[in-house]
Amino acid sequence: MNIHTFPHLRMAALGLVLGLVSFSALAQGVYRIVGPDGRVSYSDQPPPAANARPVASGASGAAGGANAQLPFELRQVVSRYPVVLYTSAECAPCNNGRNLLNARGIPYSEKTITTNEDAEALKRLSGQASLPVVTIGSQQIKGYSDGEWTQFLDAAGYPKQSALPTAYRRAAPTPLVAVAPATPEAPATTAQSQPSEAPAPPVAPPATNPAGIRF
Repeated sequence: MNIHTFPHLRMAALGLVLGLVSFSALAQGVYRIVGPDGRVSYSDQPPPAANARPVASGASGAAGGANAQLPFELRQVVSRYPVVLYTSAECAPCNNGRNLLNARGIPYSEKTITTNEDAEALKRLSGQASLPVVTIGSQQIKGYSDGEWTQFLDAAGYPKQSALPTAYRRAAPTPLVAVAPATPEAPATTAQSQPSEAPAPPVAPPATNPAGIRF
């Protein structure tokens, strides 16, 4: 069957490819931000203060070094439509998705969901907490489907058979959310380390307390 013979199929294929072009906020990274009141929020925008670091949904630094070993054509596809797999332990569909990507030789980054913070960030990004989730460029596929995953990988231009070099090593999975370690408190100054004056003796509260304040 020739796709040019059927205009509606040609338009559907074109729409699928165009949908992969834009790179969504999901591939930019997740920031965990702790506000002055202690409330935790997640955003794809960095906080004003450098109290958190992004967890990139695309290729990490280690993955970027590994991708430099790829053949030119495959490297171009990876740069345009990076693949990110979100998994958790004891998830059979996650294993199926991972096996498909590995068998086809798809370079991908894997983000693990192990903590409540990871789960909250995943729900914010995908709208649900079920796994696996895979992103191919800006396209997000929830749940494992051999046919659907294959269709999107084909549309992105990934080879049907592995073209990975023998020396290629995939980056290890990383948590979806990682927070920078807290800044250690400054040591006490000399003035603070000196003994303070003896406290004044406590004063007993008045017998009546119309405001109802308790001490």
